Amino acid sequence: MRSDKKLRLAELRHLRIRKKVSGTAERPRMSVRFTNENIYVQFIDDRVGTTLASASTLHKSVPDRAKLAANAVSAKKIGAIAAEAAKSKGITTVVFDRSGARYHGKVKALADAAREGGLKF
Repeated sequence: MRSDKKLRLAELRHLRIRKKVSGTAERPRMSVRFTNENIYVQFIDDRVGTTLASASTLHKSVPDRAKLAANAVSAKKIGAIAAEAAKSKGITTVVFDRSGARYHGKVKALADAAREGGLKF
């Protein structure tokens, strides 16, 4: 499959998800984004347009951040750290936004770790 077609299909998948998923102050959207090197998680209130909490492999508060990459092992650690960050802001329930990525591998590992950390999807 041509790379431009893959990118277009991923974009359409992302738009299809975002059409249905929206966050509020009581139940923010947990947006997960994977790049080739890093993992980013944000808790977003879409009504106001603000980020309530965040976690990533680049945060200074993350231990051993130089060893983290965009893989399933790091996704588990970031999922647990994101759950702690959300709970410190008083967030217990979220709407999961996988940003067009398929729900397996890294995305599933991060979601399971966030659930174990106390978040309800």
